[in-house]
Amino acid sequence: MERHIALRPPRLIALAVLTLALALVLPSTLSRAAVDKTPDVMPSRDMFPEGAQIYSQHCAACHNTGAGRAPARVILSYMTPDTILTALTSGAMKAQGSLLSQQQKEQVAQHLSGQELAGKQAALPEPPPCTPDHAAFDRRQVPAFAGAGLDLAATHSVSTKQAGIDKASVGRLKLKWAFGFPRANRVRSQPAIGGGAIFVGSHGGKVYALDRETGCTRWTFDAGTEVRTGIVLSPWDADDADAVPLAYFGDWAGNAFAVEAFTGKLVWKVHADEHPAAVITASPALYGDTLYVPVSSLEEASAATPGYKCCSFRGSVLALDALTGEEKWRTWLVDEPEEQPGGKFLGPSGVPVWAGIAIDRKRGSLIVATGDNYTQPATELSDGIVALDLNTGAIKWHFQATEGDAWNVDCVTPDPDNCPEDSGPDYDFGAIPILATGSNGKDYVVAGQKSGIAWAVDAETGELVWKRQVGRGGMAGGVHFGIAQDSGRVYVAISDMTDGTERPHPAAPGIHALDLATGEPLWSAPAPEGVCKDRPLCLPGNSGAITVTPELVLAGSDDGYMRIHDAETGEQLWQFDTVQDVATVNGVPARGGAMSGGAAPIIDHGQLIVSSGYGFVSKIPGNVLMVFEVE
Repeated sequence: MERHIALRPPRLIALAVLTLALALVLPSTLSRAAVDKTPDVMPSRDMFPEGAQIYSQHCAACHNTGAGRAPARVILSYMTPDTILTALTSGAMKAQGSLLSQQQKEQVAQHLSGQELAGKQAALPEPPPCTPDHAAFDRRQVPAFAGAGLDLAATHSVSTKQAGIDKASVGRLKLKWAFGFPRANRVRSQPAIGGGAIFVGSHGGKVYALDRETGCTRWTFDAGTEVRTGIVLSPWDADDADAVPLAYFGDWAGNAFAVEAFTGKLVWKVHADEHPAAVITASPALYGDTLYVPVSSLEEASAATPGYKCCSFRGSVLALDALTGEEKWRTWLVDEPEEQPGGKFLGPSGVPVWAGIAIDRKRGSLIVATGDNYTQPATELSDGIVALDLNTGAIKWHFQATEGDAWNVDCVTPDPDNCPEDSGPDYDFGAIPILATGSNGKDYVVAGQKSGIAWAVDAETGELVWKRQVGRGGMAGGVHFGIAQDSGRVYVAISDMTDGTERPHPAAPGIHALDLATGEPLWSAPAPEGVCKDRPLCLPGNSGAITVTPELVLAGSDDGYMRIHDAETGEQLWQFDTVQDVATVNGVPARGGAMSGGAAPIIDHGQLIVSSGYGFVSKIPGNVLMVFEVE
């Protein structure tokens, strides 16, 4: 049987191989030209040729093949050099590290991370600690939002009253202060607000609690590897002087954390999955005394490593006691893989959850959207929407949008040994599914897929209500992270990055509004033309998470502009070009970039908080958090 890769146009293959090379070979940098525009990022892994040679001689045999469940090279690249050195010196790799000199261990740590060790780096300003008048947390300012979806239903909507910004005042938004993330080229952690502070994770593995008024630093926590998830705060009563609220998040090493929100002190840390490729990309969801953690992986990328036997990862949702981190239950979304006929592949595999979670309190369910299978056989929970019981994890219903989608990154390499026969289109769900109630009283779950289709299913049964082809879709197109709902309208962000493949539906990058009850189009705001003409790595369209109010749609774009639209008509009301050098309160040189991940713009009481920079898969890098306020 011919593999689909043999039928793909050369332009697509070239694009995909370039994207793969950038993601795997230069994971912390996209190109020398691009990185030069983002201060304090090491420009190239070839700065450490000695480390590359040591890795090739002593490490590659395991880490390039997955032998002994060793983490693949791509996994190691997301760690800081100091974390890798610690593993080689006194951690899990101590035995292997004992064969190397201290200098050799340092070189291989720098090679793998693409960065110098902290002690060797040029000095950068320390974040300014808060003075006493800004250091204390104001307990009267309870958490503004319930989690990454802003409310438990994950609608990404904010009332006009809470937003403090409407159509009349949006034109008066001005930059108040900015914070530069050191040695970073992407900003993917959605901030949380509470106690007069902004809590946010970073590419460098640090979580910061910043004073909302001035941007000074109240505390810093070092997770050791990138914190891509949003920060989730536990609620507290405004008059409870003894409350010890927690902040929850996950990292790219597959760990879930709880730290004290007012001090940054570690309360617990749980490794969510023993698979070496496991990562946490989606924000956890907190409900009652339980923290729900969706588990994803990078094994889809590891499959492109020559000699790697693919694939063994199993997507899951893990329920933890929110106070102690003790496991309550885990639901696997794919059966345990076995060796397939011929002995070349393992399967079934995959079905990661790299989107977040919506909580259906009415029915006692949590709702997740899933990714594809990595190898055959394809399974029924991939590329789907799944409802699980909050208390037990039992699957109540599921809806599968795309059947038979088994795919991994090796399918877009010149020698696709690990690509499944009859490979699928890679139509994951990446946006958090939404629970919404129509004017007719009917409850829907709405989700957006990389196919470019928005889906609405019955919240009680999972049966299809409507679907709408909004964008062209594709491996790099369609809906990535952006979908929201308010006032009977569903807002869909479409990327539709060019991939050289002809499809029936035309590309439609931009923001689109649909009727919640029927899926009928209401308006479209296409990506502006001409913006990307002289801007390196610029792409039109909207890939990132979005936020809405009854009056406004707030959307960052892959072209680096933050735009606000009229929610009723789609008319553009305000924009700000984040791709510029920005003075920061912590003295770190900073510049914005593409806004392409799960960090939605946050709006609350007259402030707009924007995370800018997505130096990943050929998009504009950046390293800045911007806080705007109505003048």
